[in-house]
Amino acid sequence: MISEKVLHPLSAFLRPWYCGEFPDLSQLNILARERCLKAGSGAPLSFVAPGGRAQGYEERAYQTGEIATRPQNRHDMFNALVWLAFPQAKAALNRRHFAALGAAPKKSERGPLRDALTQFDECGVVVAGSCPDLWQSIRDHHWREVFVERRAELMQSTRFLVFGHASHDALAAPFLGLCGKATFIEVDATWRALSAADALSVIDSRLAAELDSADIAPRDWQPLPLLGIPGATAENENPVYYEDTRHFRPARTMRAGSSPGNR
Repeated sequence: MISEKVLHPLSAFLRPWYCGEFPDLSQLNILARERCLKAGSGAPLSFVAPGGRAQGYEERAYQTGEIATRPQNRHDMFNALVWLAFPQAKAALNRRHFAALGAAPKKSERGPLRDALTQFDECGVVVAGSCPDLWQSIRDHHWREVFVERRAELMQSTRFLVFGHASHDALAAPFLGLCGKATFIEVDATWRALSAADALSVIDSRLAAELDSADIAPRDWQPLPLLGIPGATAENENPVYYEDTRHFRPARTMRAGSSPGNR
């Protein structure tokens, strides 16, 4: 059994699909049918026990629609909840993974695309905001500017949606240095006026379009200290919290000839 405390404030948007305890596969599959979930291939999606097939996780998901889900496993539970919250984006990830597998000379050779897809699947965060300059300050690691000096503006203009199921799992017992891999989606006041469900659906669609088409590498994701997000912990109400460089690290000096991510 797990308690309501597992749903960290940054995981609260998953509550519509959260049963308050480890759901069994039948519960998850009822929700999957209600949401008309589909794998990257378009196959109807179902959550099943691991084993019984030779394919790897992504191949099995794409070819059969079966998502291997370990019972009584918090990590896999959050994976299922993210499928329910972001059905289009998760399907896009599965589609890109399967295509990359087919293009690889050897299945063991992952390459930068699959590494980037896996990183976002596990630890991704969508920063949905109407102030691109705040996003630029996040990219520049100007943590005090973003989270202290412009905190009120950030809270009014920006919403942080944790996509990575491993990050949701980690937020159940957060630790110093917990960091996500973020991408920015620009929104306007019209989006902010939507209901929570409609706003999430818009982000899901736009994220799926990016994951389906963008040339992605691991460097494109921006490091984001999750416990610095307003509301993530009561401690970050105190500006002194952001002075801890173990958590809020300065930007690294770029090597000659290298370039930062552009998302």
